[in-house]
Amino acid sequence: MKKRLTIFLSLVLITGLIISQTGCSSKPISKTSYYMDTICKITIYDMDDMSEKNAENAIDDAFSLCADLENLISMTKESSDIYRINHSGGKPVECSPETVEVVKMGIEYGDLSGGLFDITIGKVSDLWDFHSEDAEVPGKKAIADALKDVDYTGISISGNTVTMINPDSEINLGGIGKGFIADKAAARLKEMGVSNAIVNFGGNIVAIGDNLGKPFRIGVEEPFSWQNEIIGSVDVKDAVVVTSGIYERYIEADGKKYHHILDVNTGYPVETDVAGVSLVGEIGNSGKCDALSTICLILGVEDGIKLIEKTAGVEAVFIGIDGEIHTTSGMEFNEV
Repeated sequence: MKKRLTIFLSLVLITGLIISQTGCSSKPISKTSYYMDTICKITIYDMDDMSEKNAENAIDDAFSLCADLENLISMTKESSDIYRINHSGGKPVECSPETVEVVKMGIEYGDLSGGLFDITIGKVSDLWDFHSEDAEVPGKKAIADALKDVDYTGISISGNTVTMINPDSEINLGGIGKGFIADKAAARLKEMGVSNAIVNFGGNIVAIGDNLGKPFRIGVEEPFSWQNEIIGSVDVKDAVVVTSGIYERYIEADGKKYHHILDVNTGYPVETDVAGVSLVGEIGNSGKCDALSTICLILGVEDGIKLIEKTAGVEAVFIGIDGEIHTTSGMEFNEV
């Protein structure tokens, strides 16, 4: 078995995005950390009383918030709210307001997608180990057994208490959590006086303000490209850009690739005509676009475009398996 993870090559390949920093009149301040299995980078271009020390303090504070939130919503950290929910045996679990907020978002997009996006996919996703060098394709029986416990409608929320109606269900917020945390980090930076910055959390970009008078230019990379080949770009300010693709993580066995976007009906990777999708939305909606990008990969090009066309404040560019580029009607995409 061969295994290939683009996440280990470079930040460009992780995100599928390149940020142009041309036009800056002052030196930006950047710091990098690692959360949610992703390289996270924050770059500040301007803020109240801009100095290297103040910018670094703001970034450190935002990263500290990221750590706190990851410790709440991770399904693997034993002290997290999600871990306690998943191992409660169906008993009510008192959670932080932030955990309840993101779980409610997951339920909302489960409803929106007709159940195709389901945050109780945890037991199924556990079977697919895209991080192990010895990962194998799970057995059919194991998948069938795990699928019996996938049903987001079995999550009950009362105040800050979360209860799993099916005690064997497990929540996995991998399809929405990163965007949720990116939104919170950006909001914290703005609270600290940051007026122009980029929050880049591995495929989830938040553009705070602009590039000192010019839009931030976000380049969209060709899926599966190993030469950082850019097929186009979007110009944004006060916006989010979220990219998802079937090329991000996969295992390969017996000559077949199995990517990480799972079908809740089969437990196997979805059969899709989308290689990658990039969504542009209003600032504060990285979590929303995180979920929508996953839903679009599941739906395919035609139905994905229909969904985005009727979603206010969001536009999209789809890259088909065949290499064709498709955009929603309001998407301003600059093809190379």
